[in-house]
Amino acid sequence: MLSSSYSLTEIQRRIDEVKRFLSITLSIANAHTVEFYTQDVWNRFMAVLPQEVLSTLGSASDQQREPGHKAKEQSRTTFGFCNDTNRLVDVCELLQAAKAHSLPGLGVCMSRDELLQALRENRSKSGAPPAEIGAELETDEFMNSKKSHEVQSMSEVVACLAQRCGVKQVIDVGSGKGYLSSFLSLQYGLRVYGIDSSSTNTHGAHERNRKLKKFSRAYQKHNKAVRGQGEAATHSSQENLVEIKPGTDGDNDVSRGDGAGIVSQEEAKVLISLSDVNPAVERHSEPNRETDELFLSALSVDVLQPTSPRIPPRQLSAEERERRKTENLERKAQNRAASASVMFSPLTSYVTAETELRELINELEDAVMVGLHTCGDLAPSTLRMFVAKPELASVCSVGCCYHLLSEEFDPAGQECLPGVCGFPLSQYLRDRSWFCGRNARMSACLALERVSLGQGIQMESLFYRAVLHVILRDHYSSFKSEKRVGNVYSKAKSFVDYVRRALSRLELDESKLSDSDIQDYHNTYTPRKGEMHAFNMLKVTLAPCIEGLILLDRLCYLKEQEDSSFSALVQLFDPLLSPRCYAIIGLKSYGDRISR
Repeated sequence: MLSSSYSLTEIQRRIDEVKRFLSITLSIANAHTVEFYTQDVWNRFMAVLPQEVLSTLGSASDQQREPGHKAKEQSRTTFGFCNDTNRLVDVCELLQAAKAHSLPGLGVCMSRDELLQALRENRSKSGAPPAEIGAELETDEFMNSKKSHEVQSMSEVVACLAQRCGVKQVIDVGSGKGYLSSFLSLQYGLRVYGIDSSSTNTHGAHERNRKLKKFSRAYQKHNKAVRGQGEAATHSSQENLVEIKPGTDGDNDVSRGDGAGIVSQEEAKVLISLSDVNPAVERHSEPNRETDELFLSALSVDVLQPTSPRIPPRQLSAEERERRKTENLERKAQNRAASASVMFSPLTSYVTAETELRELINELEDAVMVGLHTCGDLAPSTLRMFVAKPELASVCSVGCCYHLLSEEFDPAGQECLPGVCGFPLSQYLRDRSWFCGRNARMSACLALERVSLGQGIQMESLFYRAVLHVILRDHYSSFKSEKRVGNVYSKAKSFVDYVRRALSRLELDESKLSDSDIQDYHNTYTPRKGEMHAFNMLKVTLAPCIEGLILLDRLCYLKEQEDSSFSALVQLFDPLLSPRCYAIIGLKSYGDRISR
């Protein structure tokens, strides 16, 4: 049996540590950037200069300090905030505390490799054969680099979970365009049901999966043509090029110059259309047998059957023709059976913990439930479904869009029924009525690793919006209007143009202000732009801690369940490629019993 590396009590202790840190620092994360100048945010929370914050953030050497100085500061500060004024006085102490209270600092995560090793070792002890995994399918042929990394990394984990639980079905919640679902079906021979609330996504996923199947068939015919060339190595490269020739029925076929094989025009279009997904897809004029065989070997044998070089029927004996006819009939029967058991089925439905999966999926058996970047409340709903449905043996959930989570203990009084809200999920945090706040959850979506490399935050657009808010306060009574400015920054040529576009969007009288009046506001607040930059960088520093609490809450929820045999927080992805890189993994106790 897999052993959970951390007990429920240990996870609860880590939650308490993060809660204590955030109880002091969450006010920074909850400060709204739009109100940065109207609420004088910097002077409310900071007793240091912006330059000190930025220089400390930018220098790794400043993270170390003399022990005597640290001991002196500890007597009057908590995590760098003055105990008397609640303003930040020690940037270095705050940064050290933030690092210690992030998931890497808490040391509660497994790596992907550690999880895979544990699953495989446990499976081998049971005496079952290892999972049959072919060579990697080249996902970057039809996905961008980020999605390719995510799908390949997660699918291997899901396949090992399915093998570990002895199941052949996967339910992909929030399946979107079906990247993960298609790959699990083609690469690992799993029966995948992709559920998405958007009919557009479901239709797109179905169409994409259809193209991928045609893609595989086109490669089969292409590979067959290459093998049929035999030893004809002396043929010129011109004879090996693909060319379009009109057929007798008026259709066009893609034909090999040596006549060894024909790929239909529709299948040729499939190969070309896949490059629309990723413009970086390269075209080669000469066939690459190694690449073709890699593609074929990567796909499940249940999806693709190997083919033999084609011999003209007139060269076969009567007995051989009869034998091949029988084999073809048998192969077609096998293919029909395979298509019934190995496929991807996109479904359109809005699902919650109360959804009856068997009403959606008639052929449902025990399955693994997965979610790749399930948005907002869908991620906690996925975990609730896993707990509530006996047919779900395991779960692998990667959430995103924390700002869209509903909170049970929102002091604003927004309606949210207990047991339905996205946060908190665990009984432990619910008993403590913990509340984060939307702005803090928005901060949790920031990517520290990317921002550290100069990516991810458009400071000037935030600055424009904050100064606009000052203008709205000074000249318009509706500056708290529910109407949204939207993304007018990307179209604006200057600050004056930005304000004009924003006032038009808000349906406000532009004649109140001249261009010089608007520019004066820009000139007045430009010297204070550094304050906003420094403050937002501090919010980025706190982001991993807020995300950590949300994910620890979900892990705690699984550990509170009596039938949970294993649960863990696992880093699946490279955070530079995919910032929302953590997965919640869970297995039920009955997953140890494998029926055959």
